[in-house]
Amino acid sequence: MSTGDFLNLHPSELKFPFELKKQSSCSFQLTNKTDQYIAFKVKTTNPKKYCVRPNTGIVLPRSVCNVTVTMQAQKEAPPDMQCKDKFLLQAVVAPHGAAVKDITADMFNKDETNVVEEFKLRVVYIPANPPSPVPEESEEGSSPRAEHGNQNFSGPDVVTRSGESKEKLSKESLSLISKLTDEKVAAQKQNQKLQQELELLRKEAVKTRSGGFSIFFLVLIGIISFVVGYYIK
Repeated sequence: MSTGDFLNLHPSELKFPFELKKQSSCSFQLTNKTDQYIAFKVKTTNPKKYCVRPNTGIVLPRSVCNVTVTMQAQKEAPPDMQCKDKFLLQAVVAPHGAAVKDITADMFNKDETNVVEEFKLRVVYIPANPPSPVPEESEEGSSPRAEHGNQNFSGPDVVTRSGESKEKLSKESLSLISKLTDEKVAAQKQNQKLQQELELLRKEAVKTRSGGFSIFFLVLIGIISFVVGYYIK
């Protein structure tokens, strides 16, 4: 933040997210510290490249005004993303009740009786899409070739091998799950079949109750009951 006798300016830098062939905007805020009307004007060293809204205005007593600066789409990036463009904000005391239409260029002429406050703003480019951090897996991954200083080593090879191992493990897991599922279905079908046979034997037992049971018949029912119980478990 920059502080003057009339205004506070925040921020003191114009930070534009830079992306080729796309417009970019940023803004700054003017705070009137006085009980007077303050007129301001914004200038730039490269007026064809930027659009300032508003480029002139009045900041009312103890109030705030926001200024938006739009950079036109650029066809190429400057060397090392360094920009030499600069902005100059001028502020003067205006007559009480002044409006934007009352602002003239002569108001910002410096002389012994006219105090003009000035702020300089520099332009900073920041990446519109900052690079993603390198995954920890690729950083930690290494191979014997890398340890021996092989210049052909690259992180993506490690990631690829790791991906293949995970894919193989996944296929084996799916195969085991499928096998267990088939065995479970087969056991359930066998269980249902044994239960049906047991039910038939019980019905036969009811029919022949008056004649008594043979030892073989009782043993058979016991064996089937044991098998059904085993499958149910």
